Amino acid sequence: MIRDSCIKALEAFLVSAKESFSSSVDGIDPAACRAAAELILASQAACGRIHVTGIGKPGHVAAYAASLLSSTGNPACFLHGTEAVHGSCGQLVSGDVVIAISNSGETQELKATVNAVHANGCKVIAVTGNPESWLAKHSECTLLASVKEEGGPLNRAPRNSVNAEMLVLQALSVVLQVQNDWTPEKYVRCHPGGKLGELRENEK
Repeated sequence: MIRDSCIKALEAFLVSAKESFSSSVDGIDPAACRAAAELILASQAACGRIHVTGIGKPGHVAAYAASLLSSTGNPACFLHGTEAVHGSCGQLVSGDVVIAISNSGETQELKATVNAVHANGCKVIAVTGNPESWLAKHSECTLLASVKEEGGPLNRAPRNSVNAEMLVLQALSVVLQVQNDWTPEKYVRCHPGGKLGELRENEK
């Protein structure tokens, strides 16, 4: 039987998540999104590519972001956060852009990856909750995804920070999608399966 304390914890989390989401929306900086998009567009103009990386839960966010960007007109690859320094940096070409995700911006493994990324001639866009972090200071551009708390009884497991990271990357994807004139026809071409792959009458 689920204890009443569990439901109280759920209710507290929902309050926290609602407040955090609203704050995250308000905290998205259009100027920072523009700067990140321009960095990516300059790379693409020189045949550069986008890669997205992160450690732990942000690694899962990175995989989602790479998929989202790819499906909306900006081909992107997932770069494994730790495998990067064990050979996976071989997928990088000088001039590429790597989006690096870390709430603290101080993760030792990601520091090693970012250093390797720069050594391979690539530029870095940071997605972090700490604008004064090592990651922010060692990136060409920073997208802030800051939260006051994670939510949940321990306030440790990534919850609200993951939502904030996904939100700011979704915002960036919107800018790039429109900039690249991604039409319904182009979307369906890359997503021919399922209901999403059907052109609606008002899109034909």
